[in-house]
Amino acid sequence: MEKKRWDCTALPKGWKMEEVTRKSGLSAGKSDVYYFSPSGKKFRSKPQLARYLGNQMDLSSFDFRTGKMLMSKLNKNRQRLRYDNNNQNKGKPDLNTSLPVRQTASIFKQPVTKVTNHPNNKVKTDPQKAVDQPRQLFWEKKLSGLNAYDIAEELVKTMELPKGLQGVGPGCTDKTLLSAIASALHTSAAPITGQLSAAVEKNPGVWLNTTQPLCKAFIVTDEDIRKQEELVYSVRKRLEEALMADMLAHVEEAANEGDTLQEEGNGSEDMESV
Repeated sequence: MEKKRWDCTALPKGWKMEEVTRKSGLSAGKSDVYYFSPSGKKFRSKPQLARYLGNQMDLSSFDFRTGKMLMSKLNKNRQRLRYDNNNQNKGKPDLNTSLPVRQTASIFKQPVTKVTNHPNNKVKTDPQKAVDQPRQLFWEKKLSGLNAYDIAEELVKTMELPKGLQGVGPGCTDKTLLSAIASALHTSAAPITGQLSAAVEKNPGVWLNTTQPLCKAFIVTDEDIRKQEELVYSVRKRLEEALMADMLAHVEEAANEGDTLQEEGNGSEDMESV
Protein backbone atom coordinates (compact mmCIF):
# COMPACT_ATOMS: atom_id res chain seq x y z
CA MET A 1 0.00 0.00 0.00
CA GLU A 2 1.07 3.55 -0.75
CA LYS A 3 0.28 6.22 1.84
CA LYS A 4 0.31 9.98 1.36
CA ARG A 5 -0.46 12.42 4.17
CA TRP A 6 -0.71 16.19 4.12
CA ASP A 7 -2.37 19.09 5.94
CA CYS A 8 -6.07 19.63 5.21
CA THR A 9 -6.55 23.38 4.87
CA ALA A 10 -10.35 23.11 4.71
CA LEU A 11 -10.48 21.80 8.28
CA PRO A 12 -9.22 23.51 11.44
CA LYS A 13 -5.48 23.83 12.02
CA GLY A 14 -3.68 20.59 12.80
CA TRP A 15 -5.96 18.24 10.84
CA LYS A 16 -4.28 15.79 8.46
CA MET A 17 -5.63 14.05 5.36
CA GLU A 18 -4.28 10.64 4.33
CA GLU A 19 -4.80 8.81 1.03
CA VAL A 20 -4.07 5.07 0.96
CA THR A 21 -3.77 3.38 -2.44
CA ARG A 22 -3.88 -0.40 -2.55
CA LYS A 23 -1.30 -2.10 -4.78
CA SER A 24 -2.58 -5.70 -4.74
CA GLY A 25 -5.76 -7.75 -4.50
CA LEU A 26 -9.08 -7.31 -6.27
CA SER A 27 -9.25 -3.72 -5.07
CA ALA A 28 -5.84 -2.80 -6.51
CA GLY A 29 -5.73 0.84 -7.55
CA LYS A 30 -8.55 1.80 -5.21
CA SER A 31 -7.86 4.72 -2.89
CA ASP A 32 -9.25 5.21 0.60
CA VAL A 33 -9.28 8.60 2.32
CA TYR A 34 -8.84 9.08 6.07
CA TYR A 35 -8.59 12.12 8.33
CA PHE A 36 -6.60 12.54 11.53
CA SER A 37 -7.34 15.03 14.26
CA PRO A 38 -4.54 16.96 15.95
CA SER A 39 -4.63 14.35 18.74
CA GLY A 40 -4.16 11.52 16.21
CA LYS A 41 -7.72 10.15 16.13
CA LYS A 42 -8.62 8.49 12.82
CA PHE A 43 -11.87 9.14 10.89
CA ARG A 44 -13.06 6.94 8.02
CA SER A 45 -16.26 8.72 6.89
CA LYS A 46 -17.85 12.14 6.70
CA PRO A 47 -20.60 11.36 9.27
CA GLN A 48 -17.93 10.39 11.83
CA LEU A 49 -16.11 13.63 11.10
CA ALA A 50 -19.31 15.68 11.43
CA ARG A 51 -20.22 14.05 14.76
CA TYR A 52 -16.76 14.73 16.17
CA LEU A 53 -16.62 18.40 15.10
CA GLY A 54 -20.25 19.06 16.07
CA ASN A 55 -21.04 22.78 15.93
CA GLN A 56 -17.42 23.78 15.45
CA MET A 57 -17.69 23.64 11.67
CA ASP A 58 -20.36 23.24 8.97
CA LEU A 59 -19.42 20.28 6.75
CA SER A 60 -22.43 20.42 4.42
CA SER A 61 -20.21 21.79 1.61
CA PHE A 62 -17.16 19.67 2.49
CA ASP A 63 -16.07 17.04 -0.06
CA PHE A 64 -14.72 14.08 1.90
CA ARG A 65 -12.96 12.58 -1.11
CA THR A 66 -10.90 15.66 -2.07
CA GLY A 67 -10.73 17.44 1.30
CA LYS A 68 -11.97 20.71 -0.17
CA MET A 69 -15.01 22.93 0.17
CA LEU A 70 -17.26 22.85 -2.89
CA MET A 71 -17.96 26.47 -3.80
CA SER A 72 -21.19 25.63 -5.63
CA LYS A 73 -22.68 23.98 -2.54
CA LEU A 74 -21.26 26.69 -0.30
CA ASN A 75 -22.99 29.41 -2.33
CA LYS A 76 -26.26 27.48 -2.30
CA ASN A 77 -26.04 27.07 1.47
CA ARG A 78 -25.39 30.78 1.89
CA GLN A 79 -28.37 31.66 -0.28
CA ARG A 80 -30.58 29.23 1.63
CA LEU A 81 -29.38 30.65 4.95
CA ARG A 82 -30.03 34.20 3.74
CA TYR A 83 -33.52 33.19 2.63
CA ASP A 84 -34.27 31.51 5.96
CA ASN A 85 -33.14 34.58 7.86
CA ASN A 86 -35.42 36.83 5.78
CA ASN A 87 -38.34 34.45 5.91
CA GLN A 88 -40.61 35.22 8.83
CA ASN A 89 -42.79 32.13 8.59
CA LYS A 90 -40.35 29.42 9.57
CA GLY A 91 -41.97 26.02 9.86
CA LYS A 92 -40.80 22.57 10.80
CA PRO A 93 -39.00 20.59 8.07
CA ASP A 94 -41.13 18.18 6.09
CA LEU A 95 -39.85 14.72 7.05
CA ASN A 96 -42.65 12.86 5.30
CA THR A 97 -41.20 10.14 3.02
CA SER A 98 -44.49 9.15 1.39
CA LEU A 99 -44.73 9.40 -2.38
CA PRO A 100 -46.38 12.58 -3.79
CA VAL A 101 -49.58 10.83 -4.92
CA ARG A 102 -52.07 13.62 -5.38
CA GLN A 103 -55.70 12.78 -4.64
CA THR A 104 -58.08 14.71 -6.86
CA ALA A 105 -61.37 16.02 -5.48
CA SER A 106 -64.23 13.76 -6.54
CA ILE A 107 -66.76 15.20 -9.01
CA PHE A 108 -69.11 12.25 -8.77
CA LYS A 109 -72.36 12.24 -6.83
CA GLN A 110 -71.94 11.49 -3.17
CA PRO A 111 -74.51 9.60 -1.06
CA VAL A 112 -77.07 11.89 0.56
CA THR A 113 -78.69 11.12 3.91
CA LYS A 114 -82.29 12.18 4.22
CA VAL A 115 -83.32 12.44 7.86
CA THR A 116 -87.00 11.72 8.46
CA ASN A 117 -89.04 9.89 11.03
CA HIS A 118 -90.42 7.39 8.54
CA PRO A 119 -89.22 3.85 9.45
CA ASN A 120 -88.99 2.69 5.81
CA ASN A 121 -86.34 5.26 4.86
CA LYS A 122 -82.88 3.71 4.38
CA VAL A 123 -79.51 5.41 4.28
CA LYS A 124 -77.45 4.23 1.28
CA THR A 125 -73.72 4.65 1.48
CA ASP A 126 -70.87 3.53 -0.73
CA PRO A 127 -67.70 3.26 1.41
CA GLN A 128 -65.59 2.47 -1.68
CA LYS A 129 -66.23 5.91 -3.17
CA ALA A 130 -65.41 7.59 0.13
CA VAL A 131 -62.05 5.82 0.48
CA ASP A 132 -60.66 5.59 -3.05
CA GLN A 133 -60.36 9.11 -4.37
CA PRO A 134 -59.46 9.61 -8.04
CA ARG A 135 -55.71 9.96 -8.58
CA GLN A 136 -53.96 12.60 -10.60
CA LEU A 137 -52.80 11.20 -13.94
CA PHE A 138 -49.06 10.84 -14.61
CA TRP A 139 -48.15 11.95 -11.06
CA GLU A 140 -45.01 9.77 -11.35
CA LYS A 141 -43.45 12.48 -13.53
CA LYS A 142 -42.95 14.51 -10.34
CA LEU A 143 -40.20 12.04 -9.43
CA SER A 144 -38.16 12.86 -12.53
CA GLY A 145 -34.93 14.74 -11.93
CA LEU A 146 -34.43 13.25 -8.45
CA ASN A 147 -31.14 11.39 -7.97
CA ALA A 148 -29.65 9.27 -5.21
CA TYR A 149 -26.18 9.91 -3.75
CA ASP A 150 -24.03 7.68 -1.56
CA ILE A 151 -22.22 8.62 1.65
CA ALA A 152 -19.33 10.07 -0.38
CA GLU A 153 -21.82 12.34 -2.20
CA GLU A 154 -21.26 10.51 -5.48
CA LEU A 155 -24.15 9.84 -7.84
CA VAL A 156 -25.53 6.30 -7.54
CA LYS A 157 -25.95 4.63 -10.91
CA THR A 158 -29.59 3.81 -11.62
CA MET A 159 -30.65 0.35 -12.70
CA GLU A 160 -31.53 -0.49 -16.30
CA LEU A 161 -34.96 -1.89 -17.10
CA PRO A 162 -35.48 -4.83 -19.50
CA LYS A 163 -36.12 -3.98 -23.14
CA GLY A 164 -39.57 -5.58 -22.96
CA LEU A 165 -40.87 -2.77 -20.73
CA GLN A 166 -42.22 0.12 -22.78
CA GLY A 167 -43.61 3.33 -21.36
CA VAL A 168 -47.11 4.72 -21.87
CA GLY A 169 -48.16 8.35 -21.78
CA PRO A 170 -46.85 11.72 -22.95
CA GLY A 171 -43.13 12.30 -22.37
CA CYS A 172 -42.62 8.99 -20.57
CA THR A 173 -38.84 8.45 -20.35
CA ASP A 174 -36.91 5.49 -18.95
CA LYS A 175 -36.43 7.31 -15.62
CA THR A 176 -40.15 8.06 -15.39
CA LEU A 177 -40.96 4.42 -16.16
CA LEU A 178 -38.51 3.24 -13.49
CA SER A 179 -40.07 5.61 -10.93
CA ALA A 180 -43.57 4.45 -11.89
CA ILE A 181 -42.72 0.76 -11.43
CA ALA A 182 -40.88 1.38 -8.14
CA SER A 183 -43.76 3.46 -6.75
CA ALA A 184 -46.32 0.83 -7.83
CA LEU A 185 -44.36 -1.84 -5.95
CA HIS A 186 -44.17 0.49 -2.94
CA THR A 187 -47.78 1.69 -2.75
CA SER A 188 -49.78 -1.30 -4.00
CA ALA A 189 -50.04 -4.93 -2.90
CA ALA A 190 -51.60 -5.99 -6.21
CA PRO A 191 -49.49 -7.74 -8.88
CA ILE A 192 -47.81 -5.52 -11.46
CA THR A 193 -49.14 -6.32 -14.93
CA GLY A 194 -48.90 -3.01 -16.75
CA GLN A 195 -51.72 -1.39 -18.71
CA LEU A 196 -53.82 -4.31 -19.98
CA SER A 197 -56.18 -2.21 -22.09
CA ALA A 198 -55.07 -1.69 -25.68
CA ALA A 199 -57.04 1.56 -25.85
CA VAL A 200 -54.61 3.22 -23.43
CA GLU A 201 -52.09 3.68 -26.25
CA LYS A 202 -54.61 5.75 -28.24
CA ASN A 203 -55.83 7.90 -25.35
CA PRO A 204 -53.95 7.37 -22.07
CA GLY A 205 -55.75 10.28 -20.44
CA VAL A 206 -59.03 8.33 -20.61
CA TRP A 207 -58.14 4.66 -20.40
CA LEU A 208 -55.16 4.76 -18.04
CA ASN A 209 -55.37 2.42 -15.04
CA THR A 210 -53.90 4.47 -12.16
CA THR A 211 -53.25 1.36 -10.03
CA GLN A 212 -50.71 0.11 -12.59
CA PRO A 213 -47.41 1.75 -13.66
CA LEU A 214 -47.01 3.72 -16.88
CA CYS A 215 -45.95 0.76 -19.03
CA LYS A 216 -47.53 -1.56 -21.58
CA ALA A 217 -48.66 -5.02 -20.56
CA PHE A 218 -45.77 -7.49 -20.20
CA ILE A 219 -45.28 -11.14 -19.32
CA VAL A 220 -42.49 -12.50 -17.11
CA THR A 221 -41.26 -15.79 -18.59
CA ASP A 222 -39.28 -18.61 -17.01
CA GLU A 223 -36.27 -17.48 -19.02
CA ASP A 224 -36.49 -14.00 -17.46
CA ILE A 225 -36.62 -15.54 -13.98
CA ARG A 226 -33.61 -17.75 -14.76
CA LYS A 227 -31.56 -14.79 -16.02
CA GLN A 228 -32.46 -12.79 -12.93
CA GLU A 229 -31.38 -15.65 -10.66
CA GLU A 230 -28.03 -15.88 -12.49
CA LEU A 231 -27.57 -12.11 -12.18
CA VAL A 232 -28.29 -12.18 -8.43
CA TYR A 233 -25.88 -15.08 -7.96
CA SER A 234 -23.16 -13.27 -9.92
CA VAL A 235 -23.62 -10.05 -7.91
CA ARG A 236 -23.52 -11.95 -4.61
CA LYS A 237 -20.33 -13.73 -5.72
CA ARG A 238 -18.63 -10.44 -6.59
CA LEU A 239 -19.77 -8.92 -3.31
CA GLU A 240 -18.35 -11.88 -1.40
CA GLU A 241 -15.00 -11.55 -3.18
CA ALA A 242 -14.90 -7.80 -2.61
CA LEU A 243 -15.65 -8.17 1.10
CA MET A 244 -12.99 -10.85 1.46
CA ALA A 245 -10.41 -8.68 -0.34
CA ASP A 246 -11.34 -5.68 1.79
CA MET A 247 -11.01 -7.73 4.99
CA LEU A 248 -7.59 -9.04 3.94
CA ALA A 249 -6.49 -5.52 3.05
CA HIS A 250 -7.53 -4.22 6.49
CA VAL A 251 -5.70 -7.12 8.17
CA GLU A 252 -2.57 -6.30 6.16
CA GLU A 253 -2.92 -2.61 7.00
CA ALA A 254 -3.26 -3.39 10.72
CA ALA A 255 -0.21 -5.67 10.54
CA ASN A 256 1.85 -2.96 8.80
CA GLU A 257 0.81 -0.39 11.41
CA GLY A 258 1.82 -2.83 14.17
CA ASP A 259 5.24 -3.39 12.56
CA THR A 260 5.72 0.37 12.23
CA LEU A 261 4.91 0.95 15.89
CA GLN A 262 7.26 -1.87 16.88
CA GLU A 263 10.09 -0.40 14.81
CA GLU A 264 9.51 3.01 16.36
CA GLY A 265 9.59 1.44 19.82
CA ASN A 266 12.85 -0.39 19.07
CA GLY A 267 14.36 2.83 17.72
CA SER A 268 13.46 4.71 20.89
CA GLU A 269 15.01 1.95 23.04
CA ASP A 270 18.22 2.10 20.99
CA MET A 271 18.39 5.87 21.49
CA GLU A 272 17.91 5.47 25.22
CA SER A 273 20.69 2.88 25.39
CA VAL A 274 23.02 5.23 23.50
